[in-house]
Amino acid sequence: MLSSALSLVVLLSATGAAAVERVEHDYYKYHPMPEITDWMAQVAKDHPDVVTVVEYGQTYEKRTISLLKIGLNTGVQKKAIWMDCGIHAREWIAPAFCQYFVRQILQAHKTDPKMQEMLKNLDFYVTPVLNMDGYIHTWKDNTTRLWRKNRSPGPSGCNCTGVDLNRNFNANWGTIGVSFDCCSNIYCGSQAASEPEAQAVTYFVGSRKEDFLCFLTIHSYGQLLLVPYGHPNFTASNYNELMEVGLGAADAIRRVHGMNYTVGTSPAVLYANSGSSRDWARMLGIPFSYTFELRDKGTFGFELPEDQIQPACEEAYSGALHIITYAHDKTFSGAVATAAATLWTMLLAVGVTGNTLM
Repeated sequence: MLSSALSLVVLLSATGAAAVERVEHDYYKYHPMPEITDWMAQVAKDHPDVVTVVEYGQTYEKRTISLLKIGLNTGVQKKAIWMDCGIHAREWIAPAFCQYFVRQILQAHKTDPKMQEMLKNLDFYVTPVLNMDGYIHTWKDNTTRLWRKNRSPGPSGCNCTGVDLNRNFNANWGTIGVSFDCCSNIYCGSQAASEPEAQAVTYFVGSRKEDFLCFLTIHSYGQLLLVPYGHPNFTASNYNELMEVGLGAADAIRRVHGMNYTVGTSPAVLYANSGSSRDWARMLGIPFSYTFELRDKGTFGFELPEDQIQPACEEAYSGALHIITYAHDKTFSGAVATAAATLWTMLLAVGVTGNTLM
């Protein structure tokens, strides 16, 4: 009898340990796609009041593209923040950052009044891996680790696979910094938004374009914050503000681990390009559109060691939060001031003055 009881205790302990292990997600290691998908479901299950999984497209290989929608349900249309990671398959630190970002805002929401305010006013739409097919391909073996593009077949007569999704958006598409050679890593596709992954973002964000304040797309490497536009002949109407906010974000990043990020347009600090999601978002009218190029500056490149995931994510989080907070405060502080001014104007119109207002 005692033996049976002990066996039951051991079995229950083992079951309990397995349950703990199942839900414990390691944010400081790289995860294959099935683990990221399971993590998304678990986050939504753990935080049903603020998180939902939203399916919004399919990859070429018919995988469902999903995001985490994070925010308090206030019953009204809300302003929004977009973040996507993993548009380029080999940039593994990017999906790691999206996972970390989600964890941080959910933790902050428990105790930080500012984050509570932002989750009340904003919805965050976070896609941990946009280029799922390509990302899965990079996990296949060492020969595929540095794959960049998606996995759609080339045009007729081409034996190569894949389109660079960050050259496929309808923003000065095909004009500069691209290739029409289907074997090139910067092949822009047969036409703007030819790829299902680009179409998914175009439709989801485009159908809600008035709601979005920020569009943040996360890449590696180079330690850069890139503002629109990638084409040297075009300048964003709010370029000065984008630079000011970007430089503030770079300061926030530097304060965490001393890492220097360069801020500027792609032609000024990297190379000219067209068809990027960042440029598309700004042309759509989303005011704060940035590309983050995370660590490092080339020592490890796309194969950033796992022991750098934590510091890379910590500093990038500070930079992203600076941009998001600025956009939030500009929108909602201004809205409060405008509402107050409107009320005062109305009161004056009906003859209420400071002397009579109780």
